[in-house]
Amino acid sequence: MLSRLINFLRACWRSSSDRYVHTCSDAAGRQDGLLWYKDIGQHLNGEFSMAVVQANTLLEDQSQIESGCLSLLDSGPYGTFVGIYDGHGGPETSRYVNDHLFHNLKRFTTEQQSMSVDVIRKAFQATEEGFLSLVTKQWPTKPQIAAVGSCCLVGVICGGTLYIANLGDSRAVLGRLVQATGEVLAIQLSTEHNASIESIRQELQSLHPDDSQIVVLKHNVWRVKGLTQVSSLHK
Repeated sequence: MLSRLINFLRACWRSSSDRYVHTCSDAAGRQDGLLWYKDIGQHLNGEFSMAVVQANTLLEDQSQIESGCLSLLDSGPYGTFVGIYDGHGGPETSRYVNDHLFHNLKRFTTEQQSMSVDVIRKAFQATEEGFLSLVTKQWPTKPQIAAVGSCCLVGVICGGTLYIANLGDSRAVLGRLVQATGEVLAIQLSTEHNASIESIRQELQSLHPDDSQIVVLKHNVWRVKGLTQVSSLHK
């Protein structure tokens, strides 16, 4: 299947983007036309593979796998990190998240000497604050950066525990093999932040009671401020 996809994409124009993934434990993946991919490889917590198909002239998305990089003092390798960053309006936010989120996670993990929900939340907050600071600095000469955002979906495996964190409407799905039947069950691990979901609309309306236009039905699609369906963007 992968070879067929590669052959199909060979007919497409060559991408000008030169950034797809950063890893601390293995080499970057391969690029063929609009397809970037990393074949299955062994990591600390199992085998991983990754693929990105470019849809726009400029690739707005980023992804990364970091394995054996979450070291706590002398405890040695401490887990695997997987990040998917779905950019919107440009590549700046997803690239910033790709460059800073994992490093912030390492910093807070070291400070607290453990992995936890609080550590991941702090890493997300620090990354968002850092990007907002960048937007403030670049605003006078590059005002369009204020309209750039990114969804952020992260999985962290350490100590036998899988942590899933997300902002935006990217979804994490776990495939679980049923030994008795050989069937693979799809288990949803995260909940999207999307205005098409009634509970999300209600949350937005409760957070912005004075804004009657916080969610607008436009062309039979619910959108935040009539612009985007995604309700959690780094902006």
